[in-house]
Amino acid sequence: MTAALRVPNAFRSWLRGGEPGLVALALPVGAASGLLAAAMGGAAHGLHALLFDAGGGLSAARGLDPLGVLLLPALGGLVLGLLNLGIGRWRPRPPVDPIEANALHGGRMSLLDGVVVAAQNILSNGFGASVGLEAGYTQAAGGVASRVGRALGLRRGDLRVLVGCGAAGAIAAAFDAPLTGAFYAFELVIGTYAIASLAPVVAASVAAVLTARLLHGATYSVQPGGIGAPDAYGYALVVVLALLCAAAAIALMRGVGAVEETMKSAIARSWLRPVVGGLGVGVLALLSPGVLSAGHGALHLAFNTEGPVRAALLLLVLKAAASALSLGSGFRGGLFFASLLLGALLGKVFAVLPPLLGLEQVDSLFLAVVGMSAFGTAVVGAPLAMTFLALESTGNLSVVGAVLTAVAVSGLVVRRTFGYSFATWRFHLRGETIRSAHDVGWLRDLTVGKLMRRDVRTVRTDLKLSSFRREFPLGSTERVVALNDAGCYAGLLSVPEAHAFETSAETVAGLLRETDRFLLPAVNARDAMAAFDAAEAEALAVLDGAESRQLLGLLTAGHVLRRYGEEVDKRRQEEAGLM
Repeated sequence: MTAALRVPNAFRSWLRGGEPGLVALALPVGAASGLLAAAMGGAAHGLHALLFDAGGGLSAARGLDPLGVLLLPALGGLVLGLLNLGIGRWRPRPPVDPIEANALHGGRMSLLDGVVVAAQNILSNGFGASVGLEAGYTQAAGGVASRVGRALGLRRGDLRVLVGCGAAGAIAAAFDAPLTGAFYAFELVIGTYAIASLAPVVAASVAAVLTARLLHGATYSVQPGGIGAPDAYGYALVVVLALLCAAAAIALMRGVGAVEETMKSAIARSWLRPVVGGLGVGVLALLSPGVLSAGHGALHLAFNTEGPVRAALLLLVLKAAASALSLGSGFRGGLFFASLLLGALLGKVFAVLPPLLGLEQVDSLFLAVVGMSAFGTAVVGAPLAMTFLALESTGNLSVVGAVLTAVAVSGLVVRRTFGYSFATWRFHLRGETIRSAHDVGWLRDLTVGKLMRRDVRTVRTDLKLSSFRREFPLGSTERVVALNDAGCYAGLLSVPEAHAFETSAETVAGLLRETDRFLLPAVNARDAMAAFDAAEAEALAVLDGAESRQLLGLLTAGHVLRRYGEEVDKRRQEEAGLM
């Protein structure tokens, strides 16, 4: 694709002109997302059939070759490790995913990143590593959406929405659930819900689902049948289960980080880590094949068959360990589907506890649906998306109240005690501070270096006060910067104060202010405002560094507040569809 799409200017202007044009773009983006999801899912299933001779879901397969189960994940880790070595030399920076792109880069993503992540994800999942494909789906679809939007010159706000459309379509196609995809985009990728973005996101979701159905793509729809409406006792159990899901999800996310740190300290060569992790997954898979791949087959079995609780508990523990081991050792993927399976298993295990305590039995299928939604919310961080997933999976409105209760409790506990979803936890581990896709990139771009005045008048600190008053009469300027004999920053001088005070000082050195308070050019506007408040100053000098103290410019608090307010207002208008 070229830097600019070859379309008539009038048509391009219409596409960029408002909501109808964005909807028109969202439809082909959604169709492309559905195509990508179907193709990637088909590729992963093809690898399962080729390597494991598994015709259906790999995690539900029986009679697999034990030697293949043990060694194939390690072989996949070796291939992935060597591939990553080559990619690291060719493209050393980490890929920017849709959440990071919308939070920091105004929706700008690389199409090549999407190709790389998709290949790594298919390879990881296809060789049996305990990772889902959703990360690859959203990366590839978001990359296509961003490339199209940039080629058409979309504004920052519209580009962010179009990236959300790509992610919405990818998730909608993966689960055959348009509402789930739409609210995944609102909650995780766009970072906010707005009326103006509803039509394009929904259009992309529906287009993706229809495309995937038309292609008979590998979509995953869990339909666990009829579930009765819960009573007050059922709601009480829902709250307890949500608390357990939140605690287990936090343990899982911390476990991924712990495995990653252990691998880095124990194995110096990065390409060997997936080999060791794959071997560990193979060992766990010998105990239960349900740990292999994302777990779609295992989730289907969990919802549609009744088995001993001991088997569900074993798979719950092994799947959590395999997921942490896979991601921590360097396999590419996510915890989206794993969180659904773990939540369903935890719900089924929890269902046996009330009778043991002399309490009334509750439908284990109902608790599995609730656990799936609560655990998914705790890990993924999208409560409404998980609620709609439960609704679209079961087709049963009677579960919505209980699921809403569970996702609210689970999400609240994770936010208050842990503070991250899995995606933002990964950002935290690599030193990034963002916790959502809310647009903060503009704030990072609004730096002191871009806001400061460079035409600053200066004097030497040994200048006589009488000379200063003659050179700078009242009304000529507000402030002057004083420099020492070495030409370094010494402080600020207020012209009105220099004329107002009767002083015995012979030079301006006795009137200097903010001698040790200054700003650096890389500081953003919000931190600059905090610096003004701490110094109780109306203006501060901008220096190139604390050691050299070379003057670059001058910045006033009033100018920062005005520009910050203008940018905040612009973002609000974009979200409301007024720009």
